[in-house]
Amino acid sequence: MHLSNERPGDKATQGLGAVDYFSAFGGTAAGHAVATAALLGIVVTVRWRLYLAQSVDGVGEGLLFGIALLLVAAFAGLRPVLPSVRGLAAGALAGLGLVAMALLVRWPAQPLPLGHAAAFVPWAVATVTVATSEEMVLRGALWRWTGEAGGDVMALLVTSVLFALIHVPVYGLSVMPLDFGVGLVLGGLRLRYGGPAAPAIAHVVADIATWWL
Repeated sequence: MHLSNERPGDKATQGLGAVDYFSAFGGTAAGHAVATAALLGIVVTVRWRLYLAQSVDGVGEGLLFGIALLLVAAFAGLRPVLPSVRGLAAGALAGLGLVAMALLVRWPAQPLPLGHAAAFVPWAVATVTVATSEEMVLRGALWRWTGEAGGDVMALLVTSVLFALIHVPVYGLSVMPLDFGVGLVLGGLRLRYGGPAAPAIAHVVADIATWWL
């Protein structure tokens, strides 16, 4: 699903109360980018609190996080349109490439014999929800506003940095260099194919593969 944003003040965002919220940040593209990033930060903080409290299991936490991010994307005015087959195929290939890179980094070590805390299907649903919703916010809504404010290079850097940062609370600072690099790859797909569908497919493929890695 290729996704796009409507401009501030459009009736598509008025029903969600987004106009009043975003106007507090100046009503500009830069203000919209800051507002979207602020909402993202709130959701990540709440997820971190849930993780520390262990009040829900990993699948439940992932589903809540993903749904919250979908609401952020909708609040920021994101609207789905039909993706291109070429973009979807490129995303799938890029996802396989990320998996191959992960295996090469580990080589010649064997995959760790990790047990799974949940059955595959609920875990996969949560994983797909989280990966897709992260792309809707980062390479969808936030990219749109950041790109309008400062250009695509700025959007690429900002979304890649934030992609790395949002994983730090759960996975630690050691993941930042890798996740920043992955963010650049996903951002490259966004640049080439014009929407978050291709990076979302790549993200999903790479994350689903972790079940077996």
